[in-house]
Amino acid sequence: METIQDAKATAMQWLAMAQTAGLRPLNIRGKTLLPIVQGGMGVGVSASGLASAVARLGGMGTISSVDLRRRHADLMAQTQHLDKEPDARDLIDTANLIALDREIRSARAAAQGQGAIAVNVMKALSAYEAYVQQALESGADALVVGAGLPLDLPELAREHPEVALIPILSDARGVQLLVRKWEKKGRLPDAIVIENPRLAGGHLGAAKVADLQDGRFDFEVVIPQVREFFQQAGYERDIPLIAAGGIDSHADIVRLQALGAAGVQLGTAFAVTEECDASEVFKRILAQAQPQDIVEFVSVAGLPARAVRTPWLDKYLRILPVLQERAHPKAKCNMSFDCLQTCGLRDGISGIGQFCIDQQLGHAMDGDAERGLFFRGAGRLPFGEQIRGVADLVRHLLTPAPLAGAA
Repeated sequence: METIQDAKATAMQWLAMAQTAGLRPLNIRGKTLLPIVQGGMGVGVSASGLASAVARLGGMGTISSVDLRRRHADLMAQTQHLDKEPDARDLIDTANLIALDREIRSARAAAQGQGAIAVNVMKALSAYEAYVQQALESGADALVVGAGLPLDLPELAREHPEVALIPILSDARGVQLLVRKWEKKGRLPDAIVIENPRLAGGHLGAAKVADLQDGRFDFEVVIPQVREFFQQAGYERDIPLIAAGGIDSHADIVRLQALGAAGVQLGTAFAVTEECDASEVFKRILAQAQPQDIVEFVSVAGLPARAVRTPWLDKYLRILPVLQERAHPKAKCNMSFDCLQTCGLRDGISGIGQFCIDQQLGHAMDGDAERGLFFRGAGRLPFGEQIRGVADLVRHLLTPAPLAGAA
């Protein structure tokens, strides 16, 4: 059985490999990490299994906080039968918090003190504050928050100064706004994920689908602008930038570090690893998707999103005009709890999505190709359609490609 000392030695070997390959480590709140972050993916796609596998190698693994009760048979048995009972929302929310606590503690134990375990919480969730508090109390090393500006995160985490706070943003203007607001609260981000909505999967940081191709989101634009802002502001410590979207090689990391990024974040590439917490069918659907199979649309939360065109999504997009015409507020959520602060289906907002995102993502986690919503990034995957291990993926990212014509 591997000891903590063995685990530490292994993580140090991976870090040495990165440095030998010309990559700088990622330093976040006293931790020296591989410059590789696994992105948070819900529902149940990135949980303790995937996050701990990444952390054991010395990277940052991320648990997605959304509806984790689905991974625990006892919690689902207690809640899946609920059908608009007066206390349904409270019971489901409690079950999800218990599940989040279990996943964080399990991931930390499996990581054996190596790397970092982060929790991704969407600002758009109705239980956002509760998830943040649970992640803090359960021992997460970092909180990663996107799908909205988390201007209140410094106050929410005030009693846990040891936890790294990492917002997800997409352009320099958003970074400047958030950092100046946080500075007035006496806290700077410990890192910032710069997510390119033209390349990333899931919910995207643009106002509408037409904005996804806007050049202001390009890494070559955003990263230098943000670094210049930090320099002009004269902050005493560096705020690492983590580039997310479309990364699939050592050369990508070298290029982005040269631009001023400290590390990179990958989602889909980790979703198709052996250690991913979703089903094998889920992994195959993501791995086999071709560029023409990937589609952008407006999510039920009102945000642009990118996913694989499955039978469900294809049918949904065909009938969307009819659904939007018939949109009307519901007395209660179809799933007996309000997963989102704003929901096009529940709130009857005709201009945005008209489906239950929790239900469709749950089907995807289970590998239901007919009914699932399978979020995916736009880029190619390092191993094509192959399902490989986390170690294989990280080794690939840390290994320079041979020079053309080399023997």
